[in-house]
Amino acid sequence: MKLLKQIGFGNRFYYSGMGIVFLLILVTFYPPLFIFTNLIFILWVLLILIDFALLFQIKKAFTAHRSLAQRFSNGDINKISIQIQNFYPHTIYLDIIDEIPIQFQKRDFIYHRTLKSNESATLTYQLRPVERGEYIFGSIHLFASTFLGLVKRQYTIKQDTLVKVYPSFHQLKQIELLSFAAMKNLLGLKKIRHFGYNKEFEQIKDYVIGDEIKHINWKATARRNKLMINQYQDEKSQHVYCLIDMGRTMKMPFNSMSLLDYSINASLALSQVILKNNDEAGLITYDKKIRSVVAAGKRNTQLNRMMETLYYQQTNFDESTMENVYAYVQNKIRQRSLLVFFINFESIYSLKRYLPLLKKLNKNHLLLLVNFKNTEIESIAQQAAEKLDAIYLKTIAENFLFEKRSFLNELSKYGIHTLFAAPEDIHIQTINKYLEIKARGLI
Repeated sequence: MKLLKQIGFGNRFYYSGMGIVFLLILVTFYPPLFIFTNLIFILWVLLILIDFALLFQIKKAFTAHRSLAQRFSNGDINKISIQIQNFYPHTIYLDIIDEIPIQFQKRDFIYHRTLKSNESATLTYQLRPVERGEYIFGSIHLFASTFLGLVKRQYTIKQDTLVKVYPSFHQLKQIELLSFAAMKNLLGLKKIRHFGYNKEFEQIKDYVIGDEIKHINWKATARRNKLMINQYQDEKSQHVYCLIDMGRTMKMPFNSMSLLDYSINASLALSQVILKNNDEAGLITYDKKIRSVVAAGKRNTQLNRMMETLYYQQTNFDESTMENVYAYVQNKIRQRSLLVFFINFESIYSLKRYLPLLKKLNKNHLLLLVNFKNTEIESIAQQAAEKLDAIYLKTIAENFLFEKRSFLNELSKYGIHTLFAAPEDIHIQTINKYLEIKARGLI
C-alpha cells in the first residue's frame, strides 16, 4: 500500500497512451495496422516496466532539508533554502513542491531541477509575510522521473516547522547601520543641523590643555585673569512614547499589509533611533481602552520587550477613543515627554473630536501626530477626469485632501507637530521628524 502511494505517471505516459488508443481506433477501419499496433503496445508496456525498475531499484533515493530563520520579519523578504541530494546511480528529473504556510495562498508553488548521480543542489526562494503570527511549513514533496518520463515516484519528507513572524527587525538592522553613518542620506534620513548644545551647564573651571576653546568663558577669564572654561554635562535622557492606535481604521490595507503593521514597524525603527540617541523609548497601544504599555526606558532589553509586546497586538475593530489615553498619560507619565501618535484619521469629524484632548495633552507634553496618506484618494485626485462621474469623484477627493491638510496645518497653531506620509515612507519620515525635534531642543 505504501508503495502504491508513491506511484504516479508523467505527461508522456498519458500522451503515449492516447496515441495507442488512437491507433486502436484506426485498426477498426484499417485491419492491417493490427500487428503494428500490438508491437507498439508491447513496447510501451516494456518501457513502463523499465521506468518502474529504474525508479524503484533503491529504497532511500533522496535526502531533503529545509533551512530557514527561526523567525521572519514582517513586510520584508525572507529567504528559505532546500538542500537536496540524489542517491540514484543515474540522472533524475525532479518536481519539487514545498508546503508553504497557508497565509501566502500560493497554489502553483513548484520548482523543476535535474540532478545527476550523487549530485546535491540547493533550491532558494523568497517569501514576504504581510501579517504577524505563527506560520507553519509542512512537508517537502519530490516527484522523481527518469529520461523516459513515463512513471513518477513520489517522496514525501516530513519537515514540519513553525515560524513566528515578528515586526520588521530587518528594518531595524538597516536603521542601525545607516541612521548614524555618513551614508544615511541614501535612505532619506535628513542631516539635521543642531541649534546650540545638547548639553546642560554644570560649572566654570580652570582651562587645561585639551579642553575645547569654544567653551572658554571670557567674562570669567577677565575677572580671574586666567583662562576659565564652561564645563557641561550630557543632558538628561528624554522620554519618547510611541502611541499606536489599534482601532478599525488601522486595519486598512496598503500593499497587502495593514496600516497597523506599518505603524508597528515604524515605531520599532523609531525606538531604535531613540535608544541610540540615549533617550528613553516607551510604548502604548490602545483602541477604546489601553491595550498594552511598555514604560519608557533605555536598557539593553528595551527593544526586545517592545518587539515581544507588539508581536501579539491585533485590532478588535473597535472605534478608538482618546479619553483613556489622556487619563493614563496625565496620571502615569509625569515627566515632559514626546508623544508620537500613529493614527489614521479618515474623516475630519474624528480629527476634530480628538482635538480638545490633544490640546490638553500638549500643555504638559510635546505631541507628534503621524497620519497616513490615502494613496487611492490621492490617485483619484490626480487623474484627468473627462466623464461626469469621474469629475464628481475627483472633486470629492480633492476636497477631502484639502480639508485634511488644512486641519493638520491648523494643529501647528496649538504647537502640535504633524506628519502626513505614505505608508511605505512612514518609518523614514517619522525618524526625520524626531531628529529634527531633537536637534531644535524642543524636548
